[in-house]
Amino acid sequence: MNRKIITGTVVAVAVLMLLLFLFKEKSPFGKSNSSFAVDPKNEITGIEFSQKGERLVLKKKDHNWFMNENIETRKSGINFIIRILHDIEIKSPVSAELFEKEISENETEPVKVRVFEKKKLVKTFLVYKTRSNIYGNIMKMKESSKPFIVYVPGFEGDIGSAFTLNDLFWQPYTIFNLLPSEIASVHFENLSDTTSSFAIFNKNHEFTLSDMNKVLEGWDTSLVTRYLSYFARIPFESWDLEIADEEKEKVKSQTPLFRITVNSTDGGSTVLTLWEILSEENGKIKSDKDRLYGKTGDRDDLFVVRYFDIDPVLKKRSYFFRE
Repeated sequence: MNRKIITGTVVAVAVLMLLLFLFKEKSPFGKSNSSFAVDPKNEITGIEFSQKGERLVLKKKDHNWFMNENIETRKSGINFIIRILHDIEIKSPVSAELFEKEISENETEPVKVRVFEKKKLVKTFLVYKTRSNIYGNIMKMKESSKPFIVYVPGFEGDIGSAFTLNDLFWQPYTIFNLLPSEIASVHFENLSDTTSSFAIFNKNHEFTLSDMNKVLEGWDTSLVTRYLSYFARIPFESWDLEIADEEKEKVKSQTPLFRITVNSTDGGSTVLTLWEILSEENGKIKSDKDRLYGKTGDRDDLFVVRYFDIDPVLKKRSYFFRE
């Protein structure tokens, strides 16, 4: 066979193999360096985050998700992380200089992410949390890989926040979840108008209403029953996990607006304290009319609760007396 023909054939085969390789990669950066998204054909049934010797595991059992085997998770949080894992794309590469400045110089420890389908590991990558971009992250497939900023098309927010080992983020955003029959007493303190404060006691389905000092008469039993029903589900909007310790202490040093103590029939107790959310605008202190800061006794962290959600239980004593 003619040597030129053989040489041409070899070259053509090499070019074809290169094109097939590039087509398979489907990425100008190389699939091994930049394929962060989980293949849609894979069902995600487990997610593991690890950082600085700590580990948090999210696992699907039947149709429900649990954290660290037995703690119920928040559905919206699970849906958010699964959407991210399926849809993340590269927004832009990160230069070696930027990675050095934003990550290496700050000694940022990455969150290692491992994604499973049943017992099969289907994806692993590293997330470096950073404030250098609105998406809150720089990611690598592995330490020696190229760094990228990734995002979810259609979502212009911080997806880096979802890669967290903070167990608060994954638990349901619920303040109260009690049926009237499960409530032994409610103490409502209106700290800006103490004459509106009251207490309700439930003993064997017989109610007592007091003004914190003495038992009251003439109130409507149906209104007390209705009030207790509002505790069946009271959510909050989000944890304020980014608030500085100094600002947090400043909030807690203020006089609260309300304090609600709910004792349950099984001996449990939840103390909810609510403060105004204040901000400065044009040199003036402004109060948020839609949201409050909240804290329950067993947590030091603050959360944000909407008036829309908490308003049903923010009643005055006069509520229980029909005109």
